[in-house]
Amino acid sequence: EVQLVESGGGLVQPGGSLRLSCLASGITFDDYAIGWFRQAPGKGREMLTCITNNDDSIYYEPSVKGRFTASTDNAKKTLALQMSSLKPEDTAVYYCAANPGQLLTIATLYAYWGQGTQVTVSS
Repeated sequence: EVQLVESGGGLVQPGGSLRLSCLASGITFDDYAIGWFRQAPGKGREMLTCITNNDDSIYYEPSVKGRFTASTDNAKKTLALQMSSLKPEDTAVYYCAANPGQLLTIATLYAYWGQGTQVTVSS
């Protein structure tokens, strides 16, 4: 059974930083595309970044490139998202997702999802 569990969300002031983690089980990391998404109230699910370990490919959505950094720890089967210079518009539920195969930016094509972790950026 594939399980993805996010952690690390919380309340942070504008300009601050947070580090999210996604612990994966039931998958072989090298065989999957692993991504971070977010969904703000009243909006659709937005792709942030995607990694495939087998070829070291990584994609960042332009809106977060330079502020967010994704990394994987294959031994621990975790995908981290380091977020800095956070803005109120970054407030959302953040999800990690996994899908067998290559880099994938379309949310609806991901097979497996975590339950999400809330990030609130507010003073």
